Amino acid sequence: MLEKNLRKLRKILKQHTSGGIKNYINGREYAATGRKSFENHSPVDGSFICEVVSSDHRDVDKAVKSSLEAFETWKKMDHKKRKGILLKLADQIEKYAEEIALLESWDTGQPLRFTKKAAIRGAANFRYFAEKTIDAANGLSTPDTHHVNFTMKQPIGPIGVITPWNTPFMLSTWKIAPALAAGCTVVHKPAEFSPVTAQLLVRIAHEAGLPKGVWNTIQGMGESAGKSLTEHPGIKAVAFVGETTTGMHIMRQGASTLKRVHFELGGKNPVIVFDDADLERALDAVVFMKYSLNGERCTSSSRLLLQRKVYNKFVKRLTERVNNLKLGHPLDPHTEVGPLIHQSHQSKVLSYADLAQEEGAKILAGGKAPGGKLAQGCYVKPTLVEGVKPEMRIGQEEVFGPFLSVMKFSTEEEAVQIANSVRYGLTAYIWTKDTGRAQRMARDVEAGMVWVNSENVRHLPTPFGGVKYSGIGRDGGEYSFEFYMETKNISIAYDTHTVPQLGKK
Repeated sequence: MLEKNLRKLRKILKQHTSGGIKNYINGREYAATGRKSFENHSPVDGSFICEVVSSDHRDVDKAVKSSLEAFETWKKMDHKKRKGILLKLADQIEKYAEEIALLESWDTGQPLRFTKKAAIRGAANFRYFAEKTIDAANGLSTPDTHHVNFTMKQPIGPIGVITPWNTPFMLSTWKIAPALAAGCTVVHKPAEFSPVTAQLLVRIAHEAGLPKGVWNTIQGMGESAGKSLTEHPGIKAVAFVGETTTGMHIMRQGASTLKRVHFELGGKNPVIVFDDADLERALDAVVFMKYSLNGERCTSSSRLLLQRKVYNKFVKRLTERVNNLKLGHPLDPHTEVGPLIHQSHQSKVLSYADLAQEEGAKILAGGKAPGGKLAQGCYVKPTLVEGVKPEMRIGQEEVFGPFLSVMKFSTEEEAVQIANSVRYGLTAYIWTKDTGRAQRMARDVEAGMVWVNSENVRHLPTPFGGVKYSGIGRDGGEYSFEFYMETKNISIAYDTHTVPQLGKK
């Protein structure tokens, strides 16, 4: 099956990347104005994928001007027509799902078993928000004695969307779909480490009938293309998914033009297992939420808090499971953990294994790069570390890889204290059969999202986002439209309203 997938990949790569990856502006592909480019390589084996244009402020300006012009038409388009385009786009994504999955797996190192699901989720995102185009402008009625007040929502304008290299296709659709449904136009800047599916996605959108200029894609580095986008006065808001420090830079860069920002940032999420939990189900969830997607997910449960009574039993079983994970080629259907995105990120994750030993923790599994056939790729063996104290760097900092830190706790109060001891607050996972405890813990942990007796299961109408250093704002359902739209109040007086009079004799 691996060889069959590799044959398919070679054909798809030739079709979609042989001419390199270019900018997509006003319905056409363009080289960067400065004629600069960089090479994109696969983390699987370091092999060359394609040349990618490296844009600067001139390319961004061209894309923003295109978006501003298209906005005047797109925002006024009949919602049924806009809905129809987005539904057709969802159909097109499903049509290309296999190609998307193979390209993304090769470009990012994510196992095919996950990129297949991500492609289908991308279609689901467009389908969901397409159905909500009629609701996007919906407001409230707030009557007064002598006035009728009602609100309406109107699209804010061109949106800068900056997406990361982990599950880049799905996360791009997660941001762009509601923006388009709201009537906004988009300038998308994908991560430089994962440019391939972003190019395919914008092509698919125009195949579906999206008008020119509604969606423009700029390729390049964050320091040039990204910075120019966040500083451009024509961009009214920036939706960003990525690392917390980058989010801080974006907020500073957008301050001079008073940009609205929406950030989905880092996490150091706790999974808290009490001694009364269903340990088999909890074990499945712990392994899945840390080691799926190569551990490169903001919602991963990277800190395991175990109550003392079940600690030894759980850690023994967990160690067996981690050592049994299938590390391998991402296009092999049996692979559970693939290579990390880039050599620099591989080095970062491995450095935390060294740090763990320096800080006095014990590595129970992994902590090294594999040898043999996998040595030329950006692989890290799934890593499990115990003896971690909350104040250690490995207990505080986001590793963003297949690296799980295990801690002990005795009481509910201690579990809350440890869970809240980091600067992040994206998600938390609680395992207990005590319904009162579950509700207290869900209330007291500092997180934007909490799952009880479950792994992360996304339900599109629910709010998605974090607190503290994990983000600003919420995605999902009506919550998305709060960011992409302005609320306007309209007040109409009855004739019973008395207007104050001045200067009248």
